Amino acid sequence: MSVGGFLLYVLLSSFVPAVMNQPLFGHLTIGLTLGLGQFVIMGVTAWCYVRHMRTRVDPLARGLRSRLHEHENRRARSAAPPQGNGQPLQHGTRGFRTW
Repeated sequence: MSVGGFLLYVLLSSFVPAVMNQPLFGHLTIGLTLGLGQFVIMGVTAWCYVRHMRTRVDPLARGLRSRLHEHENRRARSAAPPQGNGQPLQHGTRGFRTW
């Protein structure tokens, strides 16, 4: 949708400048209104993207991350303890948080 709006704006500006220069009221033209409308389109596109990522992708990433941690914990528990303090080695203790 947003790409189509941008393309339409460029095509209208290039091939029908008389339509883009039509005044709506005062010094505000159709071209200026459509150009400002692109900011709205980008805002809606960014909002849809963030909503999609939070509802669909982030839960999948969290599930995969928890499965990875479970697998690492099982592997660390099954490994022989190192010489000395009797604690198993911990791999991947550095965590990454999502936004």
